[in-house]
Amino acid sequence: MALSTVSPPAIPTPEELWARAAEELAGAGVKGVTIVWADNNGIPRSQTVPIDRLSNAAAYGVGLSSLFAVLDSHDGTTFAHEGLSTPSGEVRLVPVIDRLVRLKGQPAFAWAPGRQLGADGGPTAYDQRSVLERQVERAQDAGFNVRAGYELEFYLARDAELTPAHRGPAYSPTALLRVDEFAGQLLNDLAADGVPVGQLHAEHGAARLKVSITATDPISAADRQMLARQTIHAAARAQGLRASFAPVVDVAGIGNVWRLHSSIWKGRENLLVGDGPHGLSTQGAAYLAGLLRDLPAIAAITAPSIPSMTRLRPSAFAGAYAFWGIGNREAPLRFIPSTTMLGSSQANVELTPSDASGNPYLALAVVIGAGLAGIEESLTLPDPIQEDVGAWNSDRRSSLHVQRLPNTTEEQVTVLRDNARIEQVLGAELAGAYRAVRRSDHLWAQDRSIEDVIEGHRWLY
Repeated sequence: MALSTVSPPAIPTPEELWARAAEELAGAGVKGVTIVWADNNGIPRSQTVPIDRLSNAAAYGVGLSSLFAVLDSHDGTTFAHEGLSTPSGEVRLVPVIDRLVRLKGQPAFAWAPGRQLGADGGPTAYDQRSVLERQVERAQDAGFNVRAGYELEFYLARDAELTPAHRGPAYSPTALLRVDEFAGQLLNDLAADGVPVGQLHAEHGAARLKVSITATDPISAADRQMLARQTIHAAARAQGLRASFAPVVDVAGIGNVWRLHSSIWKGRENLLVGDGPHGLSTQGAAYLAGLLRDLPAIAAITAPSIPSMTRLRPSAFAGAYAFWGIGNREAPLRFIPSTTMLGSSQANVELTPSDASGNPYLALAVVIGAGLAGIEESLTLPDPIQEDVGAWNSDRRSSLHVQRLPNTTEEQVTVLRDNARIEQVLGAELAGAYRAVRRSDHLWAQDRSIEDVIEGHRWLY
C-alpha cells in the first residue's frame, strides 16, 4: 500500500497567530490594545498600542522605564533602593496574548496583562507577575495546586464629591434597584470579558457594593482581579457614576476590603478538609499555620497603604490582630469549613487584611509561599479564637500571643525586612524596591492630615 504523500497542515508560528488575532480584533472595530500591570502600590499602570502594532508588541514588547518598580502611590520616584538608584534603565512590557480580551464596555479597546522582561528576554527581578509564577511552580513541584478568588468591595459615587449612588440597606434589593442600570450592565460586561461572578450585592454602608469572583488558579485570579477593575470603572462611567476601590473612601465611612480566598489541593483533594482537628487535614492545618506565622509580613503586602492601616481598626470586621478563627469575621484569617450542603470543594481560608492597594500578584505569591512553608515545616496550628480579640485587654491578648498587625509604615518595613521567607518569595531586589516605595509613601503623607491622605488615594485604583 502506497504511503500518503499529503503533508500535515503547518502549525502556525506565534507571529502568525498574533497577526491573526490582530486582524480579527481590527475587523471587530478594536483600535488599540491596553497592556496592564500592577505596580508596588497596587495601582494599575498601562501602555496602549494601536491594533496594527500588536504583533510587534507581542514579539518585542513596549519600552518601559525600569523605575516603575520604585514609583510611589503619587507618581513620585524614589532612588532610595540601591538597585534602582539612577534614572537609567529600560525593560520591555510584553502582553500575555493568551489572556487578550476585547473589552465589552470599551469596544474600541482590547486588554491584556503584561510581563516585564529584560534584554535577555527573561523576566526582570521586579516583574510582579513572575514572582507569582514562581510560587505556583513551587507548589506544583511539591505536588500541590492552589485555588484563589477575590471579593471586591467598592464605593459607587454619583460625582467626585462622593454623593452616594445608593443609601442601603445592606444586601437590600431596593439598594440595587437604585443602581439597576449599572448592576445590569456590570454583570453583562463581566461575563463578556470572561470574569465569572459568584454574586453581586449591596454591602454595609451607603454606596458600597461587592462583586465576588469565582475561584480559579492563582495567576488567572490575579488577572481577573485586574480585569474586573477595568470593567467596573467602564460600567460606572457608562452610567454617569464613578467607582472607588480605595481602602478608605472617607474618614467616617466603612472601608473597602478585597477579601482574598485560597485553598490548597493535592490532585482532586482539598487539603482544607480532613479528619484532623477543626475538620482540617494535617497538611491543610500546616498551610493555615504558615499563613498565621507570616501574617504580619503578608498584611504588609496585601494591605500596604496608609489608608489600609487606617482601615485596620479593632472591632470593625477588619482583621486588626493576628489570629485565626472558624467563621469569625473579626479574624484576619477566617477559615470557612466544608459543609454537607456545599461539599469539600468550598472549604477555604479568607484573608481579610487585603485591599486594592495590594498588588494582586504579590499578594497571592506571599500567601502561597507562606502556606507552602508551613507544610514543608509541618507547622502546628494553635486553637482558633471565636471572639473579638479587640474587646480583650492587652494581658489576655499577650497570653495567647495575639499581636496587632503592622499599623505604621515603619512596622511594615521592619516585618518585611526581618522575614526571610517572604523576602525569598519576593526576591531581594523587589523586596528592597517595595520597602523603598513604602517609605516614599510615608514621606508624602507625614505632613498631611489623614483626610488629605485619604483623598489623595481615593481614585488611584
